[in-house]
Amino acid sequence: MFEFSKSVKLPVSVEEAFNWHARPGALERLSPPWDPVTVLHRSGTIRAGDRATLKIKAGPLPLAVRWQAVHTRYEPPRLFQDRQEKGPFAFWEHTHLFEPRGRETCLLTDRIGCRLPGHPLSTNIASTWLQNRLERIFTYRHATLLSDLEDHRRLPDGRPLTILISGASGLVGSALIPMLTTGGHRVIRLVREKPPSGPDEIYWNPAAGLIDLQSLPPLDAVVHLSGENISNGRWTAAKKKRIIESRDQSTLLLASAIAGLDQRPSVFLCASAIGFYGDRGTKLLTEEDTCGLDFVSGVCSRWERSAAPARQAGIRTVFLRIGIALSPLGGALAKMLPFFRLGLGGCLGDGNQFMSWIGIDDVIGATYWAMNCSKLEGPLNLVAPAPVTNAEFTSVLSGVLGRPAAFRIPAGLIKILYGQMGRELSLASTRVLPEKLLASGYRFRHPSLQQALCHLLGREPGDNSDDPDPA
Repeated sequence: MFEFSKSVKLPVSVEEAFNWHARPGALERLSPPWDPVTVLHRSGTIRAGDRATLKIKAGPLPLAVRWQAVHTRYEPPRLFQDRQEKGPFAFWEHTHLFEPRGRETCLLTDRIGCRLPGHPLSTNIASTWLQNRLERIFTYRHATLLSDLEDHRRLPDGRPLTILISGASGLVGSALIPMLTTGGHRVIRLVREKPPSGPDEIYWNPAAGLIDLQSLPPLDAVVHLSGENISNGRWTAAKKKRIIESRDQSTLLLASAIAGLDQRPSVFLCASAIGFYGDRGTKLLTEEDTCGLDFVSGVCSRWERSAAPARQAGIRTVFLRIGIALSPLGGALAKMLPFFRLGLGGCLGDGNQFMSWIGIDDVIGATYWAMNCSKLEGPLNLVAPAPVTNAEFTSVLSGVLGRPAAFRIPAGLIKILYGQMGRELSLASTRVLPEKLLASGYRFRHPSLQQALCHLLGREPGDNSDDPDPA
């Protein structure tokens, strides 16, 4: 029998730690982004007899397998336990044990016992690989859990909120929602499927001007994240039109709808982007700086102006000017990783352009902070405190992965392949600081690029192993 155990001290009572795991979104929130778990089917949560069917990666090769698990023990707030019914292991049992350490702290211990196919020979061969894999997974899980709990505890009174979100299936929305629901908040999604498939889903159609919020319970906050993907495909005239209209129409419709409610939400958080500032070379930019002259600058400016009905109705409105959001699940980092993993990564152009990045956990952490911090209003830069040049980013990413990155993609080639999109998104230099966010008291989970990448990719600083699993 192979056995694994890892513990973490949590700054909450044993009851709150247990309840966090019992809420919707816990599995998604704890799934490492370099090795995500896809929930195919679920009945119940963590009570004895509840089941889940998952798609996971079960070995060093990139092969996905089905995993059927059943919860076998449920003893709140002391423990719950799940066991594999069908899957890649001969036996697998995971016990989540909660032990009080005073009134407001507790110890969570994850204990796993398993046997691999071909036991006992396979266990001897694979134990080192499995130990390393589980150590990385649970380091990520515990760090994420600890940070989420700390974020929830730092905010006033802990009252559960009702939050309406658009763009729920996007990169930011799919990370934000589990963070909110595990904190005890109710999330209602705006969807474009008719009829909606879930109980907390509301149909809308921005192009047709259709939305009905009157049937909803009173909303505490609205988070607007939807819009045409700006980095997918060349910017043809038709593409530019979709980019502009998807933001103008949806923002104006949603802002007008919440402004017209009898009981209005206290805050409207509207996504924007640091593209607002345009290509500004080495100039340090804050929320006080003016709009740039690029296409994407104009898009962001119009996007923010479309929220006027909410502001005019007295709703606190925050424009989340999001930087380069880092996640292996999407966006710029996901596009880079295949090349960097093969040792084919390198600088874009001369590499001197600044990249104002932010880890996905700080995107959602800062969004949650802005939702609850009443003094934040207007533009808010969601970027890490230390922007880097493209050459510096290349060096750090290749170092974290333990791969060379000697290639360089000429600026001329990028312009030929991607046109205006390549110039504005890959070669433009935007050096942005999170001045208002820091002044408000927000504490970054991962203020340095190396910290963020190590967390997102399941690595430790200086870990240059050739293990293909996390990277």
